[in-house]
Amino acid sequence: MADRYLSFAGTRPGRFVTRRLGLPRPAPLLRWSAARPVPDGGLLHLTAGKSRLDLGPVLARTGHAPDDATDRPAAVVLDASGIRDVEGLDEVHAALHPVVRSVATSGRIVVLGAPLDPADHHQTAAQQALEGFTRSLGKETGGGRTVNLVRLTDAPAAESTLRFLLSPKSAYVSGQVIEVGAHESAAPHDADRPLAGRTALVTGAARGIGEAVAETLARDGAKVVVLDVPQAETDARRVADRLGGIALPLDITAAGAGARIAAVLPDGLDVLVHNAGITRDRRLVNMPADRWRSVLEVNLASVLRTTDALLAAGALKPGGRIVATASIAGIAGNAGQTNYAASKAGITGLVRSLAPHALAGHGVTVNAVAPGFIETKMTAAVPLLIREAGRRMNSLAQGGLPVDVAETTAWLAHPASGAVNGQVVRVCGQSLLGA
Repeated sequence: MADRYLSFAGTRPGRFVTRRLGLPRPAPLLRWSAARPVPDGGLLHLTAGKSRLDLGPVLARTGHAPDDATDRPAAVVLDASGIRDVEGLDEVHAALHPVVRSVATSGRIVVLGAPLDPADHHQTAAQQALEGFTRSLGKETGGGRTVNLVRLTDAPAAESTLRFLLSPKSAYVSGQVIEVGAHESAAPHDADRPLAGRTALVTGAARGIGEAVAETLARDGAKVVVLDVPQAETDARRVADRLGGIALPLDITAAGAGARIAAVLPDGLDVLVHNAGITRDRRLVNMPADRWRSVLEVNLASVLRTTDALLAAGALKPGGRIVATASIAGIAGNAGQTNYAASKAGITGLVRSLAPHALAGHGVTVNAVAPGFIETKMTAAVPLLIREAGRRMNSLAQGGLPVDVAETTAWLAHPASGAVNGQVVRVCGQSLLGA
């Protein structure tokens, strides 16, 4: 369903009305296209504190033209990884205060921080302060701009993350804190098709967000296995045929689903995307046990069983990626969705617990995306007032699109994203609910 308010707010009468009444003023978001892979304008590289990061070569490969003299930057990177005390935060203010207003519409601001040092409470306090700073700045900038914080120790290991956050692919990702380790990952042979030669399986891929994920992974070169319930086999085959992939009609909750997947893919799997999910909304006092159990079974129990089975069978190749779908409902809660919120919070727990073990034991990373209000057929059926609240209650004042979730998934699935592990990244336009 079209966002008519967004269209109206961009007209001259709309700008007048929204300004006079103090209403949200969303800006159309610049999303990725082959014709325009990066926004027009240069990249401004700033530093606060004494940094040891060699960012020049990495930033030069993001697609932006480094230009410290630009007066209208499309992207700003502030390296604050060397900040170790409160006084150093003054340099953050001094660096960004003069340039924030000049950042182009749909521009990107990325602040680089360091991991928190438990042996130095001054450093920890100063670096933690960057989180409150970036989240607040993200709520101030407007104009489709995004602000994110990346904690890192090694610039080359963060290249895929910086490329993503500085590109239109991250249009609906803002106010996030992403930890990047020092794990070495091989750069793909083809930067435009980084998943070439790799196999990706997406559950719940016959429609909606899952279909968008399958499309995006196929765009990036992957051979996609489109898994969905047997009742959706026709749609699954339609998607698979269009993408040159394979349709796999399978109930992911069935006993032995993991073994069935492993049997269908004897050469192994590189990317596993757990997208399948259902809702059975009702307040707890009115929720029968079957509604509770069905949501937990599809959204969480099947993910746990399938992941365990595929890892045990060695079906996920070294360098593989597991990306699960969480939700901001699992972070902030949602009335009428105790079952759904529990299942999605469980995904967060799975990611944080499994990630270090999967990487150490199998060479596989485990991350999650947590969508907010995404424009789908399901949200189009939501009552008008609730739908409008969902759209406006984020820093970008609009709903996201399935492709926003897909692009985030593709970044986490990228061969060079091996240093990103155990992260839950919200794709919510910086929702005003939750952290």
